[in-house]
Amino acid sequence: MSEENKPNGTEEEKPQQPEQDSTAGGSATSSPPPPPEEPEKKKAKGHNSVVWLTRIVFLLAALIFIWYVYSDRRTPYTDLGTVTEIVIPVTPRVSGYLIEMHVKLHSAVKAGDLMFRIDTTQYAIAVRKARANVANVAQQMGAQGAAVQAAASAVGVARAQLDRAQRNYNRAMRIVKKNPGALSQADIDRVETSLNQAVENLANAEANLTKAKKQLGPTGANNPQLRMAINDLNNAQMQLEWTSIYAPVDGHLESFNMDVGYFCQAGKPIATLVSKEDLWIQANFKENNLSHMKPGDPVEFILDVAPGSVFSSRVGSISYGVSSDNRNIPGKLPIVNQSTAWLRDPQRFPVIISISDTAAQRLCRAGAQADVVVYTGEYPFLNGIARLRIRINSLLSYVR
Repeated sequence: MSEENKPNGTEEEKPQQPEQDSTAGGSATSSPPPPPEEPEKKKAKGHNSVVWLTRIVFLLAALIFIWYVYSDRRTPYTDLGTVTEIVIPVTPRVSGYLIEMHVKLHSAVKAGDLMFRIDTTQYAIAVRKARANVANVAQQMGAQGAAVQAAASAVGVARAQLDRAQRNYNRAMRIVKKNPGALSQADIDRVETSLNQAVENLANAEANLTKAKKQLGPTGANNPQLRMAINDLNNAQMQLEWTSIYAPVDGHLESFNMDVGYFCQAGKPIATLVSKEDLWIQANFKENNLSHMKPGDPVEFILDVAPGSVFSSRVGSISYGVSSDNRNIPGKLPIVNQSTAWLRDPQRFPVIISISDTAAQRLCRAGAQADVVVYTGEYPFLNGIARLRIRINSLLSYVR
């Protein structure tokens, strides 16, 4: 039978040939894919990366720990610094209505400036009455009342001036004892000179009074009525002087809201004077920061009020004790608040930082915060890191 006469579907099927790639003239065949990596090799590579990363982390942690241990003792740093100033209550020593105010809230005053004046009417009357009493007693005794009266008045004024000079001197000595660098030698000499002059003036006035008494004769000088009258005059003269309230030091006035007509009570503060002469930073350092620290070590500190600025100073003194009692009682050791976290916070001790930079003195306010670093020796690497650290923190003051 011929091929044309074969029935449909009975044609012999030919074996199919594999298709060839038409690229490169149809002669090249596709390359077989690479064999997959063995799981053991992938696992080994991953293990090596983790090992090296772990080593680097441990090395960095060890370096940071070593730096922390050494810097904590060689270049101690704290952000628990507080600007501290002498705060003096302005307290009248006599009672009366306020008739003059020469200052306002936040006014800057100089030592010796008149700030307030209390009504002098009753005290002037008391002085005139006491003088008349002295004259009357002296006249009764046939003495020279005018000389005794003048001498007694001079003694009263001299005693009032000595009292004010003595209080200023005592305040300056307390400041020097607490912070030797708080006052300059010129300020100390000034208060000593004022005290010496007041002592000399009182001695001179008392000598004149003694001379006037002797002119009365033995009987007049020992007369109890005359002595009583002279004492009354001295007391009246002092109270009249106390009606004028002067600034004891340079500073700024705070915490008063009164006006003319306010009744002032003796012994009750009417304002607060923040001294600008007595200024320092109390930096509370951890106990282990103090192992190499000593007075005179150079210091750098920053203030939030002056971002980007770093000020230099020195350690003035280091506290030798703090109180464990939370009650702040005058005459007791200073109190440093401790945190009550899960781990006990090391005990902190106040370190007094003298502020000699005039620019920093103008910027400082009582209670302001400060960051402080102390350089206890020549350690180039540690000192360099400490300087970099405090300058970075100073820049961060712009945003905190």
